[in-house]
Amino acid sequence: MYLGIDIGTSSLKAVLMDRDQRILGSRSAAMEVSRPHPGWSEQDPESWWTACVSVLDALAAAFPREMSAVKGIGLSGHMHGATLLGASDEVLRPCILWNDGRSAEEAREISGPSERITGNIAMPGFTAPKLLWVKRHEPDVFAKVKTVLLPKDYVRLRLTGDKASEMSDSAGTLWLATAERAWSDEMLALTDLDRSAMPELFEGSEATGTLRPELAQRWGMTGKVVLAGGGGDNAASGCGVGAVAPGTGFISIGTSGVVFVTADQYRANPEGAVHAFCHAVPRTWHQMGVALSAAGSLEWLSGVLDEDPGKLVAPLGDRPQGPSSVRFLPYLSGERTPHNDVAIRGAFAGLDAGTGRTDMTQAMLEGVAFSFRDCMDVLTMPLAEPRRLIAVGGGSRSRWWLRVIATVLDLPIAVPEDGDFGAAFGAARLGLCAAEGADPFEVCAPPAIREIVEPIPDLVEPYAAAHAAYRKLYPALKEATPR
Repeated sequence: MYLGIDIGTSSLKAVLMDRDQRILGSRSAAMEVSRPHPGWSEQDPESWWTACVSVLDALAAAFPREMSAVKGIGLSGHMHGATLLGASDEVLRPCILWNDGRSAEEAREISGPSERITGNIAMPGFTAPKLLWVKRHEPDVFAKVKTVLLPKDYVRLRLTGDKASEMSDSAGTLWLATAERAWSDEMLALTDLDRSAMPELFEGSEATGTLRPELAQRWGMTGKVVLAGGGGDNAASGCGVGAVAPGTGFISIGTSGVVFVTADQYRANPEGAVHAFCHAVPRTWHQMGVALSAAGSLEWLSGVLDEDPGKLVAPLGDRPQGPSSVRFLPYLSGERTPHNDVAIRGAFAGLDAGTGRTDMTQAMLEGVAFSFRDCMDVLTMPLAEPRRLIAVGGGSRSRWWLRVIATVLDLPIAVPEDGDFGAAFGAARLGLCAAEGADPFEVCAPPAIREIVEPIPDLVEPYAAAHAAYRKLYPALKEATPR
């Protein structure tokens, strides 16, 4: 038996998986985000640990025999979070999260070396600029920092006592030389840190340590339980959907949106605000475009109109009839790919007196699809062009949305059979690899596919024209946005 634990922004989820990769059970616990100032986003690391204990307690109560046979645990989590620990591993301040924009100035200062060494623009959401911000604005806290961990690796510390991380999550700190898969002394020095503050690095499928005996006893585990390196949430999702071979990829329609494509070589496109990271499996990298408000845009509109998201989408049916004349720019939290603009905000354009909620819903869904096209257009890995992308995330339940996305990308979208193929499942697969010494490229196979959503041929050109019009709106919106 194997466990996968995913520390999400709004909840922590654990899945229990057997040797045949069947999920026997899962549990989750909600968590809260604090926003003490506009553009800030923080979380108490203790809430991750409390949630972790809660869900594993629940699994142990529901599946005592299966939990007793657990041999490996894999970890996944939201990336870039700055978890600052003191000399006794005490938490010094709330973790600054991936969607926190306070360190925009500090990010600009280190972006040149970051592009050269890591292959990535320094964005305020990444970890390194946050440490510069803490140094300048909270010097008393910075002076006490002895270790910086990512969220999943703080949970690892509580589970095992080990300070360890792996390549995919560490690449998102901007302290990793991505091509070499090693800490960069130059990048660390730019934030007045050195390797003593960094955890030991492993591959995601490697064992990093073993579960503390008192915790194994608490959850009824009778043998040695190893912890896998695991992965950042998107790399772990790649393992979950089998996107580990060159040219494979997925599109995630969660709160944020991701277009993810795998390669066996390192390449970068910082000018396009592409994320060039290590994968969670050895000798493998990936490129990723990130749209900060995907299903989050639907959640926002649902709140504004005081209507259930499903009821907003239902009038659109299953098949798009063509693009709306209304445009929506989904920059509710700024945008990463391709603009790297933390200050930009969303907008509707083309509203008239006859515009109703269904028109606004269609424009919103199309705007997110156009943001995915923006991401796809700047991926430049030297890999075989992906023949399809696998859809994951809550937004993939809308057939109308998937057909629009497939048409806008002019690329088939594969929908897996019913099942959980997300980050927690990918983490469990990595836990299996670490415990059994199994080949991650064999373990992380693609799922059975229920349906292939094809582009609608007669709408490819109309949607391409609508995307071109959408692209013209960003420069005007940027000029009008207060900075």
